[in-house]
Amino acid sequence: MKKLHIDKLILTLVSITTVLLLFSSCGVYSFTGASIPPEAKTVSVQYFPNRALLVEPTLSPIFTNILRDQFTGQTNLEMIERNGDLAIEGEIVDYNITPVAIQSDQTAAQNRLTIVINARFTNRYEPDKDFETKFTQFYDYASTDDLNTIKGPLIDELCANLAQDVFDKAVINW
Repeated sequence: MKKLHIDKLILTLVSITTVLLLFSSCGVYSFTGASIPPEAKTVSVQYFPNRALLVEPTLSPIFTNILRDQFTGQTNLEMIERNGDLAIEGEIVDYNITPVAIQSDQTAAQNRLTIVINARFTNRYEPDKDFETKFTQFYDYASTDDLNTIKGPLIDELCANLAQDVFDKAVINW
């Protein structure tokens, strides 16, 4: 019985020590794993214009809003219009639908919806973390599906994944 009590005590001490170490390290951390310089108080996310050859009219506002929500919902940074301590800008550079699973009769069994964005990130306090990177997400769907019926949810999902990719690279350093 005493051994069980000592084991619980050791486990509790290890847990407390781990939590204290996490919160006493450099930077501000959130439960999402974000590492933000403590002096950073603001973030700005510029509108991502659609510069793809095939323009989906709703894509720019959907992606921009999801990315803004990602930063305001997962950090305690204040969203400002321009020149944030952390700043993100970019553009949608590709939106396309291509056949991917060609059958023996030369028809596609599946199509792929692909979205590519180019993002530029600037960190006023840690310039070594600045980047310009292209991010790609795609979704394969049955060629028998009506794209106009499934397009809305697919765009939402792909934009959420792209926003997560940008967020991870910017403040989680993946």
